Amino acid sequence: MPPRDDATRERKDAGMKWRRPIAQWIFAASCCPLAGALAQEPGKGLPLQQMATKNWVVDVVARDLDYPWDIEQAGEQLLVTEAAGNIVTIERGRLMRRMLKTSDPIAREGGAGLLGMALAKDFRQSGVAYLYHSYRSEAGLSNKVIEAHFDGNAWRETRVLLSGIPGHRLYNGGRIAIGPDGLLYVTTGWTESRQRPQDLHSLAGKVLRMMLNGQVPKDNPFPASYVYSYGHRNPQGLAWDSRGVLHVVEHGQSGHDEINIVKAGLNYGWPLVEGSASRAGMEPAWLESGNDTWAPSGAAFAGDDLLVAALGARGLYVADESRKSLRPLFRSDDRIRDVLPVGRDIYVITTNRSPRAEGPSSDRLLRLSPRR
Repeated sequence: MPPRDDATRERKDAGMKWRRPIAQWIFAASCCPLAGALAQEPGKGLPLQQMATKNWVVDVVARDLDYPWDIEQAGEQLLVTEAAGNIVTIERGRLMRRMLKTSDPIAREGGAGLLGMALAKDFRQSGVAYLYHSYRSEAGLSNKVIEAHFDGNAWRETRVLLSGIPGHRLYNGGRIAIGPDGLLYVTTGWTESRQRPQDLHSLAGKVLRMMLNGQVPKDNPFPASYVYSYGHRNPQGLAWDSRGVLHVVEHGQSGHDEINIVKAGLNYGWPLVEGSASRAGMEPAWLESGNDTWAPSGAAFAGDDLLVAALGARGLYVADESRKSLRPLFRSDDRIRDVLPVGRDIYVITTNRSPRAEGPSSDRLLRLSPRR
């Protein structure tokens, strides 16, 4: 059965003083509910480890997305970033596309652009979000972390938290998330430099940790440094389990894609080691793809199960620690970029154009519901 399309489409400098409550534009659950109660786990009734493509009903929630990168939830609303610099909101069955206004123009090149997004815990009232985007600096293609505000009609940058993160046409990392400790975590790419991931003075090839105002936390592992962990290649997924353990998903060079359990101050080896290889002072991967390619991106926990969106392996996967690998949960012809469990359902976004190509990418937001 083909996916159902349940959305109609519509294409469509303020500072801190415009921060008013935005509850009026978050529509009520009775208007357009996201399926399932939030306390439930996706696929409840049949363990995720036992589910496969045949166990899901697929609905197309939104079409005509262009290189979407991150999906988040605010109450009963879904928000998606597009690399060109737009933030898409889906409400009342409608798709609304709004451009993010920034102090430096967003550089859209290859895999660079507007990438990760994290919503403040009080986003429904404050409209505050944190974003990662590429821009052009004197040093060339670079990345920055910004705070932005949505007033119900427009998105505007309100301050720069960190700039000057080395950029690249392909390797920018780009995921951003608020951890259980209330701090902001950011992944950065290696920029095809064999020195930067091991250089503690460089922000490239790292997981960074910062306060929500952009300051360096006093308990970071390296004094006066944003660096939380290093030796990463191109990490694109951040997820914490119920115990607060951080899992980071990253691309390997040719195969050897990794899922790492990341702890403060540790070295994850790139480019000196990769995958499960070990070396004194460097951490082997928790799970790795071997000679296969997952090209993993977004990650999220559904209960105790780690879900991983895969671009190269074209599907949604669940970590199988007993087999030290990923198990297919849903496969399609789409390159899956990010995943969001909501209630009994799972939302995924596609990025069907390779970052090595140019032009628009015809993408969708899909909802996977357990087949009854």
